[in-house]
Amino acid sequence: QVQLVESGGGLVQPGGSLTLSCAASGSGFSINAMGWYRQAPGKQRELVATITRGGGTNCADSVKGRFAIARDNAKNTVYLQMNSLKPEDTAVYYCNAMTRFEYWGQGTQVTVSS
Repeated sequence: QVQLVESGGGLVQPGGSLTLSCAASGSGFSINAMGWYRQAPGKQRELVATITRGGGTNCADSVKGRFAIARDNAKNTVYLQMNSLKPEDTAVYYCNAMTRFEYWGQGTQVTVSS
């Protein structure tokens, strides 16, 4: 069993930056891919970025050049650095981790507004 705990969300003005963190805990697991997804009100959950254990990354076109994903395998932690935030980035951001099973965090709210 893996537990994911996200942190770092909040309210930021357009053009600002935030860093999200997600720490995985539990025992007897080896995490393969980790990632971030988001869900805005009235919309489906969508992929933001993923990263493999070896460091290979994939980002949605809407965030390329603005967001960066990174992970610390020793700490079982994944990060999402978000720059040049736009109002359309407002959503609940969810951490995801893949072992033999798929796990989700509880979500953290990111609001971009002046």
